[in-house]
Amino acid sequence: MATKMKKKLSENILDKFSIDFLRNQVLKNAYGNDDTVIARLDPRILLVWYLFFGLVPWFVNNLWFLMACFLLVLVTTVLARVAGLVLLLFAVGVFTQTGYLLVVSFLFGGDASTIVPLLILTLKVATCSLASVTVFSGLDPDRLSNGLMWYGCPERLSFSISYAYRILPMLMEEFQNILLSFRMRGNPPVHERFWGKVKYLFYQIKVVMHAFYPLMLNTAKRSRTTVEALEIKGYRYAAVNKAVKKMKLAALKVTYNDLLFLAVSFLWIAVSILLSTLF
Repeated sequence: MATKMKKKLSENILDKFSIDFLRNQVLKNAYGNDDTVIARLDPRILLVWYLFFGLVPWFVNNLWFLMACFLLVLVTTVLARVAGLVLLLFAVGVFTQTGYLLVVSFLFGGDASTIVPLLILTLKVATCSLASVTVFSGLDPDRLSNGLMWYGCPERLSFSISYAYRILPMLMEEFQNILLSFRMRGNPPVHERFWGKVKYLFYQIKVVMHAFYPLMLNTAKRSRTTVEALEIKGYRYAAVNKAVKKMKLAALKVTYNDLLFLAVSFLWIAVSILLSTLF
């Protein structure tokens, strides 16, 4: 009975991290947050906000100021309702970069002269990473592209950013179809015992390696079809036409909520700077 429950639990864990799950997380992260506070903000305001929290923490070494910046960015990430997979990748990234050094120094009796600098470095990495997660995951790709275009970013580059969001789920679906075709034609080893599980793991790695080339070929075919469709619809002309650009950017408007968001952020930073001078 216990063996069956353990097997069922392992299967459920594997199902959670299937290609379908990853694709749904990407789609949710890109297009499923339209009703959040962050998604309704003007992308130009958010890009300026991101420029501050993505650069300034690297030039400041005050612990209280960095903690205040981290708390504010953490609140915006919660308001953006970022997908759980993205938050998991963020946590793993911060831990593997600087977090593990902080934990090790704390566990092995490090004093303040060791822990504080590592804490400052971890806060810098976490703040800048969360700011990126908030802006690039909380905004609709099309609005983000328009915001970059308003600041003078080349139209083709801004379009590439929004198109990357669209093509990533398609790549995952294509990859899943290729894996399923290999699974139907393959003969995986029995993985009931330990050595069988090891052989099955190497078998899965081999299948993934074999799936790489068909994936690249099918991606090239999709890209060619997309380019032909864009050319037929006059994309090359629209990319350099000022009237088309003006029409695309006409929907961008700074509202009361945008000004309130900037005011709250500015007030929070001002208070944190005041407190950092006192402590």
